[in-house]
Amino acid sequence: MAVESLAKDTLSLNQPDTTIIVRFTPSTVVRLCALLLGLLGGRANAQALTVLYPDIGEPYRTVFMEILQGIEDQSRTRPRTIALSAGGDPAELRNALKNGKVVIALGRQGLKAASMLDPAQAVVIGGVGTVPDADRLSGISLTPDPALLFAMLKNLLPGMRRVLVVYNPAANEAQIRLAREAARNLGLELVALEAHDLAGAARAYEAQFAAADGRRDALWLPQDATTVEETTILPLVLKESWSRNLPVFSSSVLHVKKGVLFGLYPNNVQLGRDLAALALALQNGETPKRGVMPLRAVRSALNSRTASHIGLNLVSSQQRTFDAVFPEP
Repeated sequence: MAVESLAKDTLSLNQPDTTIIVRFTPSTVVRLCALLLGLLGGRANAQALTVLYPDIGEPYRTVFMEILQGIEDQSRTRPRTIALSAGGDPAELRNALKNGKVVIALGRQGLKAASMLDPAQAVVIGGVGTVPDADRLSGISLTPDPALLFAMLKNLLPGMRRVLVVYNPAANEAQIRLAREAARNLGLELVALEAHDLAGAARAYEAQFAAADGRRDALWLPQDATTVEETTILPLVLKESWSRNLPVFSSSVLHVKKGVLFGLYPNNVQLGRDLAALALALQNGETPKRGVMPLRAVRSALNSRTASHIGLNLVSSQQRTFDAVFPEP
């Protein structure tokens, strides 16, 4: 509320270019004090919220700028930002953050920097795929929640009964635990095979394809550098699934471009809002829920050519429910 509107009935003007006298009623004084305290509180909150992000080039820089936009939108102020370079001084960073209440650490460099801070420093992690010791931290990963992927599968292909996946437990054990619960809640069976190297991944996919039935089974590609390796494993999977009419979906939008039926990818601005909400809750003294949560701020992508190949004919209105459709017209 503007001061002018509060004072309009109590303003007296003597002569031009002389003295302006403003008289406030007691109730107006109380309202003005509340307004000023709110403004000061907002400024303190902005100063208390600090964001660490990697100082890197495109296309990743745009991703982090969009996350920063969401953080600013949610906090309604411009938080302090620190760009992290590869050769940064940890001691200098700790000194810079010693008066800050909450830090949002983005990306691998942000995660690394956060590990060097005072253990008492409140930190929210974001903008990373897998996080070591995720149960001890608070934040949101870049890995889409399996529950969202499985729900989309059921929506597109209601006849699906099983989800097949090959994963490396060293990287994705926590993700598979979430997937088992999500599958059970949706009436799906999760058939998960472990693989610790490329040769093991190839053998596991061979076993999955041999037992698969495209009328009731679908293959899920998680974010896994071992079992979804881009140069040998992914082309093999795409070739076999195409010849067998086996639906394949993914946690990466890049795979949809290459022929996977559908996938989910981050809504970066909304992710920033969600990270800011976590940070502001910490700042307000709330006890954080431990654990880096899976991504739920997502967009969806469809490969219409693959959909037609497996007999899934989606009309234009159905295709428009996806945020991206490949091949692009």
